[in-house]
Amino acid sequence: MQRLDYGRLIVGLVALAVVIGVSWIVLEYLVPSPPSSVTIATGRKGTTFDYFGERYRARFARAGIELNVRATDGALENFRLLRDPKSNVQIAFTTGGISNRTQAPELLSMGLISNVPLWIFYLSSQSLDSLTQLKGKRIAVGPEGSGARHDAERILSRAKIDAKTATLLPLAGDGAVEALKDATADVALLVGGSDAPSVESLLNNPNVRLMNFSSADAFVRVFPDLVRLVLPKGVVQLDPPNPPDDITLVGTTAKVLILDDLHPAIIQLLAQTLKEEHSGAGLFQRSGEFPATDDPEYTISSVAVEYYRNGPSLLAKYLPLWRTTYVQRTIAFLVAALAIVFPVFGIAPRLYEWFVRQRFRQFYQRLRAIENALQERLTAAKAEALQAELDDIERSTITVPMRHSDLYFMLRYHLDRTRSRLIEASRDNQPSSFS
Repeated sequence: MQRLDYGRLIVGLVALAVVIGVSWIVLEYLVPSPPSSVTIATGRKGTTFDYFGERYRARFARAGIELNVRATDGALENFRLLRDPKSNVQIAFTTGGISNRTQAPELLSMGLISNVPLWIFYLSSQSLDSLTQLKGKRIAVGPEGSGARHDAERILSRAKIDAKTATLLPLAGDGAVEALKDATADVALLVGGSDAPSVESLLNNPNVRLMNFSSADAFVRVFPDLVRLVLPKGVVQLDPPNPPDDITLVGTTAKVLILDDLHPAIIQLLAQTLKEEHSGAGLFQRSGEFPATDDPEYTISSVAVEYYRNGPSLLAKYLPLWRTTYVQRTIAFLVAALAIVFPVFGIAPRLYEWFVRQRFRQFYQRLRAIENALQERLTAAKAEALQAELDDIERSTITVPMRHSDLYFMLRYHLDRTRSRLIEASRDNQPSSFS
């Protein structure tokens, strides 16, 4: 008996382990673990996107996620990589005016992260304030296919400046800075924030000047995705003031795009990173202005919107990223288990009652068969078989639970009645001793 109970215990434990294992596999599909690494497309070395890509990488590393930073030619290439399944790029920097949800419905936006000025630095003792003054000059506009070049060419085109009227150099970031320093370029059009190393280097270079964009108001009317920006006098250095006067600039907006199937935990980590990196005050933004969820070109990720409004989830506040997923999965498992167990607790007693009564119906069916047999003439062998059947029914009733004693005693009563009838029928069918 002990061996039998031990065997049943082993079978029960194995069955339980199988159920838990299958349930966990199902939850792995429904609540998948976040990937251990993701890739972001940034820009060339020295650009704003490159600068923030490295800062993002450090924040992801603290959360236990490897962020692979892929250097590119800029926003246009980033957009292409994000849409290419073979590129393994899930996150990318881009700017306004490059693409929209009609072109790429599989992409979501994490929101706008900053205003991005278009800086026009030049080597000259003369002050420049008109694009037409750049004709005939060697202008670093960025490599073919880059977002910087895209913005530079459409702005220069308004002044009828192209490869025929000027020398357009495929230089950006650190390359453009070196070209100005070496005097192999006269002008550098850079797209990036004031904290980008290339921009910061040129702002502090006494041999380089920043062009005042006097026609900025006209350009923001012609190009709705552009914004008018002002670099205040003395904001770089107070004494002597750098710049010496307020400088008007035009700029675009930077944003982060993601694939719509990116893991929610990664999206939340990215939203946290964007808020920590971009919510402060800057030369061209107020504190809390970014990240902004009013991207006119793409739908904002609902996970990102929730984070920007309410901050991290309760679990994310107190648990590491990798552990949060396991806790979510465990909660989902428990909820599903309770959803199954509670109804079972309600149904199980009724189901058990039905099984017990069904068992008694089988006893009475056998008893009815004996009653029918008693209507016929009994032979000694037949009477012995019916007696054995009654004994077997009686033995089977031993395991009836105490709570069903009423059914047990009623069956025992009918068994006794049938046994008495069998005895009488056996006597009646015995041959008489007098013949």
